[in-house]
Amino acid sequence: MALASLARRKAYLLSRNLSNSPADALKYSFSLSNFSRGFASGSEENDVLGLKTTCIEKRGALGGTCLNVGCIPSKALLHSSHMYHEAKHSFAGHGVKFSSVEIDLPAMMAQKDKAVSNLTRGIEGLFKKNKVNYVKGYGKFISSSEVSVDTIEGGNSVVKGKNIIIATGSDVKSLPGITIDEKRIVSSTGALALSEVPKKLIVIGAGYIGLEMGSVWGRLGSEVTVVEFAADIVPTMDAEIRKQFQRALEKQKMKFMLKTKVVGVDTTGNGVKLTVEPAAGGEQTTLEADVVLVSAGRVPFTAGLGLDKIGVETDKAGRILVDERFVTNVPGVYAIGDAIPGPMLAHKAEEDGVACVEFIAGKHGHVDYDKVPGVVYTHPEVASVGKTEEQVKALGVDYRVGKFPFLANSRAKAIDDAEGLVKILADKESDKILGVHIMAPNAGELIHEAVLAINYDASSEDIARVCHAHPTMSEALKEAAMATYDKPIHI
Repeated sequence: MALASLARRKAYLLSRNLSNSPADALKYSFSLSNFSRGFASGSEENDVLGLKTTCIEKRGALGGTCLNVGCIPSKALLHSSHMYHEAKHSFAGHGVKFSSVEIDLPAMMAQKDKAVSNLTRGIEGLFKKNKVNYVKGYGKFISSSEVSVDTIEGGNSVVKGKNIIIATGSDVKSLPGITIDEKRIVSSTGALALSEVPKKLIVIGAGYIGLEMGSVWGRLGSEVTVVEFAADIVPTMDAEIRKQFQRALEKQKMKFMLKTKVVGVDTTGNGVKLTVEPAAGGEQTTLEADVVLVSAGRVPFTAGLGLDKIGVETDKAGRILVDERFVTNVPGVYAIGDAIPGPMLAHKAEEDGVACVEFIAGKHGHVDYDKVPGVVYTHPEVASVGKTEEQVKALGVDYRVGKFPFLANSRAKAIDDAEGLVKILADKESDKILGVHIMAPNAGELIHEAVLAINYDASSEDIARVCHAHPTMSEALKEAAMATYDKPIHI
């Protein structure tokens, strides 16, 4: 199916100039109430397909949550903080010595802001190149084909569109009794812009975002405590990988309080006092911190868009309900990305956007949420695609497991960064790969060989028989594949 889908897409793109007459173009293919990464991809694809496009964005800076206050600034700080941590703790072992290493937080923040600014301007350039009409303001539906926009200049206009895609992304999930002021009690947005390194940081929530931001400030000197209601960190992660991952973070002095709930917050003093108790109930204790990061997940940004006015259906979580073609229950109104069910990931939204526009143009679109990779950008990173071992067991499938540690990988040993492993799950009878999980430096880059393999229904032997350059970290994936269908060579 994957091959067929790719072939159909290639065939269409080659013939698009013949099949799209001016009459096929829509007056407006989009009207948006906010901008997301999914819309960027959809907008550019729209130009490829010959559709006229308008984007409505309330922020005044393109790129949505991902670029402005999410993926991009957090990765900038993760990289900068890792460089500082390496200089302070690892360089001497490689023969590189400094008399002192200092943090210049304003400079670090300026580098992050520069990266964000350059990329947002880059999207504006792509909009101009692809002739996308950019309206800066907050949009609300007044009918299924009209959006009223309160512009950031203070005016109002109405944008009409034959097809309207809602790509409004997501927002921070709040917790009862906790008011986020973005100073002492912060969301991920505030955690990206602290003016000084907090002596003590408490992170509420042990998911991707909380662990990444906890890593940033932990490397820079904060004492980090993570409070999690569930029994495990990152509950969606493969259990074996998760245990090793938690041990790695604990070695970095990150503390965890699992099965713990926050029952009270006191901000009357200079710092913040949290009252916590066991999730099942029990004796209460008080934790003190300079800053508390609320990182309990995200919710779709669908309120205030006028969805009720035109009758768009949502679920209890506020997610917009769509069919396999991203169409809502209201004809002509579509939704993608974090606003609909599925992984809340920028790259998933991007695929949604492209596929949705292809459907609008009467072509073929394809997104398989079971084959979307996920990455935690800590150090080591953790990247996964496909099923966890727990999910495979629940399906009742007979399977094989192959694993290979980076301690036996020559490149990892050469650079003295060998913590982690590759784990592959494959069907016992057919050897079809069911899931791949990697914990390693740059796991987020290594995972894509596995993503491609899973999308083409490859077997573990297929990967094992591909020549991998030596010495590379990717050889660990080859060895794990060998261990899955037979046995590895170097362990």
